[in-house]
Amino acid sequence: MPKHGYTKMFQKMLAGVPILLNTDFKFATEHIKYKKLIFTGPIDEFFNYQFGRLPYRSLRFSFHTYKKEFYQKWGQINYPNEMKYTRVVEIKHVTKQVSPFTTISKEYPRAKGEPFYPIPNQANQDIYLKYKKLSEKIDNIYFIGRLAEYKYLNMDQVVKKSLDLFKSLK
Repeated sequence: MPKHGYTKMFQKMLAGVPILLNTDFKFATEHIKYKKLIFTGPIDEFFNYQFGRLPYRSLRFSFHTYKKEFYQKWGQINYPNEMKYTRVVEIKHVTKQVSPFTTISKEYPRAKGEPFYPIPNQANQDIYLKYKKLSEKIDNIYFIGRLAEYKYLNMDQVVKKSLDLFKSLK
């Protein structure tokens, strides 16, 4: 967890960079002039699924607030097999908030929905490598992150890769 939180970190990183939210990347690439574009979405979507869709596991989040200092002893507890949910997160442990209330989120795996986790197997990797080969032919668009690289990456890994990419583009 960054010292002042992810919001502050990204505000500092993106200071002076034009940001478009809720804008389809196809619109951006066709209507907005850019020298370099960093794409973090699904690589198969970028290339209009020409080699097929890459499958992802999705999540449904359920939030619960309790009138107690803490719900659990740790910020995150994984339940890979015992429950219908796979993880309970109580972010208050990380942020060091002081409050008589706490909020947790439970994560339920789903087959459909917003893509979160690549499904690693050889057939999916073969499809991804076709998209990666196409992406390497584009000089000014950079594909980075879990969806663009079709790889499970933790937040610290994505942040490091992003910082390394920015350094190389300077």
